[in-house]
Amino acid sequence: MVKIRLARVGSKKNPIYRVVVADSRSPRDGRNIETIGRYNPQPDPSFVEIDVEKANDWITKGAQPTPAVKKLLKIAAAGS
Repeated sequence: MVKIRLARVGSKKNPIYRVVVADSRSPRDGRNIETIGRYNPQPDPSFVEIDVEKANDWITKGAQPTPAVKKLLKIAAAGS
């Protein structure tokens, strides 16, 4: 199954995430199919940048977003 999920790319105690489309069997930070956005929870307010069109395209193809990504998609869609 294909999932839309977060992959951590920040250093120790500095979490920065990419929103990626990946096979559910691959590791969290492993191989991904496509990177569709970024998320940085550190600044106030948090930085969320997601290509909502690509995300919706993947969802129509059957990709399942994780609960965290669902929240971020709502934020990104409201900001667009």
